[in-house]
Amino acid sequence: MGVQGLTTYVEGNRNFLQDVKFRDSRLVIDGCSLYFRLYFNNNLDQQHGGDYNAFACLLTQFLSALAACNIQPYVVLDGGIDPSDKKFPTLRQRLQSKIREADSLSQGRNGSVLPILTREVFIHVLTQRGVPLVQCPAEADWEIACLAHQWNCPVLTNDSDFYIFDLPGGYLPLHFFHWTNLNGKASHRYISARCYTTNRLCRWFGGMNQELLPLCAVLTGNDYGAPKDAETLLGLLDVSASGRGGGRGKGSTSRIEGLLLWLSSFSSPAEALEEVSRLMGEEGRDGRGRGKSGQKGGLSSQLWAGMQEYHITPQSSLARWFSGGKAPGGRASGLPECLSLAAARGLLSPLVIDTVVMRRVLLIAQVENSKLASSHCSARAIRQAIYGIVLQRGQDVQGQDMRVQENISHGMRGGRGRGGRGRGGGYSQQGVNVAGGAATVQGSSAPMCVEEYDRLDLNLKKNQVEAHLPRTPLHLDTLGQAPVAVRLGVLLEVLRTKESALAPVPLHLRLAVAVTGFWLREAIPTPSQQQLQALVLNMVYGELSLNNQPGATQYQHAVPHLNWAAEHNLWAGLDRQRVRPGERRGLDVAAAHSFSQWQACFWSALCLNQLLLLPMPEPQLPWLFSGTLVHGLLRYLKGGRPAESLLAGGPLSSQLYCSLLDAVRNCSSKTHPSSSAAGRRRRGGGRGRGGRGGRGRGVRGARGGGGGTEEINNRFALLMSEEESDDYD
Repeated sequence: MGVQGLTTYVEGNRNFLQDVKFRDSRLVIDGCSLYFRLYFNNNLDQQHGGDYNAFACLLTQFLSALAACNIQPYVVLDGGIDPSDKKFPTLRQRLQSKIREADSLSQGRNGSVLPILTREVFIHVLTQRGVPLVQCPAEADWEIACLAHQWNCPVLTNDSDFYIFDLPGGYLPLHFFHWTNLNGKASHRYISARCYTTNRLCRWFGGMNQELLPLCAVLTGNDYGAPKDAETLLGLLDVSASGRGGGRGKGSTSRIEGLLLWLSSFSSPAEALEEVSRLMGEEGRDGRGRGKSGQKGGLSSQLWAGMQEYHITPQSSLARWFSGGKAPGGRASGLPECLSLAAARGLLSPLVIDTVVMRRVLLIAQVENSKLASSHCSARAIRQAIYGIVLQRGQDVQGQDMRVQENISHGMRGGRGRGGRGRGGGYSQQGVNVAGGAATVQGSSAPMCVEEYDRLDLNLKKNQVEAHLPRTPLHLDTLGQAPVAVRLGVLLEVLRTKESALAPVPLHLRLAVAVTGFWLREAIPTPSQQQLQALVLNMVYGELSLNNQPGATQYQHAVPHLNWAAEHNLWAGLDRQRVRPGERRGLDVAAAHSFSQWQACFWSALCLNQLLLLPMPEPQLPWLFSGTLVHGLLRYLKGGRPAESLLAGGPLSSQLYCSLLDAVRNCSSKTHPSSSAAGRRRRGGGRGRGGRGGRGRGVRGARGGGGGTEEINNRFALLMSEEESDDYD
C-alpha cells in the first residue's frame, strides 16, 4: 500500500519527524521494503540479471549493524495477491511498467527492475542468520502495524501507509535510517534515525483526532485506489476550504495539507462523514454512510469501508507466531498444515499461494530481448506441474496406498513420456480427473487452467495455462506423509532427469545442475556451449567463494594436500572477468535473454521444490548466479579462449568444472522422455530435429571428470557444511 504524495509532504516538514538514537529495542521490519531499498540504493546490477552475492553481503552488513546496537529485528514479508482483488489493477499497472523498464535497461537506458531471485536470496540469508521472519498470507502492512502496536516498538519501512497507522513506537523511514554509520562507544552503539508518530502530525493541526487520518488516506488515494466520487468531493472541498480550515493555512497549500486542514475541524470520523454525506447529497445517512434503513451506499460508506484497512486490533497473530505459536491463518488456510507452516517460514513461494487462492499468477519481468517470447515460456512445463499438484487436491486421499506411491517413484523417475497424457490408471478427486497429464474438471473435457500474466512484446498479456499432473501419484492433502523418495521422484520427473545423472554432483548443486539440463532442452533460441560454460564456471566461482568465507579454513585443513593458495588465485582470476560498472560496451541482449531463461527455469524449479517440501536441498542461492560475472565470462570465452585457461593451476576447481559439465550433459540427454513436446510444438520456433543438433554437441565438447568425479564430490561434500555459510561478509 501507499498514500499518494504523503511521503513527500511529511518529509518536507521537519516538525513531523524527530531525530532519535536508535538502539536496545525490538524492530519490526517490512521485508519487501528492505530488500527493494538495499538493492536499488546501492548500485547493484540490474541489467545483467543481478549480483546476488553482493546483495547478500550488503544484507549481512545491515544485520550486523543491528546486532551491534542490540536491535532485535523481526522481518515480515508480503505473501500472495490480496484476494479481494481491490489492488489487482495497481499490480497489473506496476508489472506493465516493469516490462517497459526492463526493455529500457536492455537498451542501455534507465530503468528499475528487481532481479528475479532477490526475494529468495533475502529469505535464504535471514534463515541462515537465524533472524525471525514470517511470510503473511497476503499483504503484510496491517499485520506489521498490529504487531508493532502490541509490542510498542517502531516499524522500519518505506511505505507511506505507516504515516496513517497509529503506532505508539513510531515509524522509522528507511530513507533516514543511517545504518552504515554507527555512532557511540563500543558498548553503546546506536543508529541515527528519524522517527514519525501520528501524534506529531496531529499536534501540528491543532490536536486533530488521529482517527481522522485514515479518511485522509482513502480520499487522497492509496494502492487500492480512491472511490470514484472522491475527486468530486475534493473539488467541493477546495471551494469551501477557506471557510472550514483556511484560518490555519499558510497561503497556498498542497492537496494533502488542505485536506488535513479541513479534517482538523471535525471532532470524529462520524462527524466528517456526515459532512461528506451532506456535500454529496446523500440524505438521511449516518456517520458510516448508512441510510435510515441501514443499507450501505454512496461515497461516505465507501470511505468508511476504506478506513477499516487502517484499524489496528489489540492482539496480533504475528506476536503468537514469533512466540512459537501457530502460523498466521486466513488466506493460506486452504493449504495443508505442512504447507501453511512452510509458507509462514518463507519457504513456499507466493506463486503457490496465488495458485491455490486465485488461480492467477503474475510473472516477474526480466531484462531480456522483448522481441522474443518471454523468458518464462521456457519454464512453463515446471509451472504447469505446480498447478497440477495444487489444483488436484481432494477429500478422499486417505484411501490412497502410500506403498504404491513409493513403488511407482522407484520405477518411474524418468519422467512422463511424450504420449503420457492419456496413460495410466486415472483417479478422480473433488471434481478433478487425474490421469498423468492435463488436469480436467470432473464431468467435462475442459482442462483446469491458471491465469498467468506475462510479457508479450512490450505488453502485459493474460494467458490461460493448463495444469498438468505428474504421472507419479502425489496428493496435496497428504504431502507431509509422502516419503522423500516419492517427492523427489516427482521433482525429477518434471525436470526430466534421473537421480543417477545427479549422483556425482554435490547435494547443494543438484537442483541447479538439473535445471541447467532442463534449460538446455527448453530454451529458445538454443543456448550456446559458451553460455553453458559461463554458467558452470560461475558455479565453480561460487564454490570457491564459499570456501573463502570466514570460518572456512577449518575445512581447508581437512584436505591439506591441496594447494589452497592456487585455488584462491584462480578465484581471483575468475572475479577479474566481471563486467565492471561504467564499461562502454553495450549489453549482449541475446546472452541476457538466454540467462534470463535460465533464471526463470531455476525460479520455477525452486517453487516446485518448495511445494514438494524440499526433496532436494536448497542451493547456496547468493553464490549460484552473478550476472556481471556470467556475462564477463561469456565475453572471455567468445574471444576464442578456452574455459580451461581460467582453471589452470586449480585441480579441485578443474575437476568440479568437468564433473558439473558431465552431469549437465547427462541431465539434458534426449534419452530422457520429454513431456512438453506438444507444448513446444504449440509455441513454435523451429524446434524440430534439425534445429536441435547444436545443443548436444555443445555439452559433449566438455572433458569428463573421469575417476576424479567421486573424489571431487566427496571433497565438496566435506567443505560444504551448514556452518560454512553462516556469514557473507
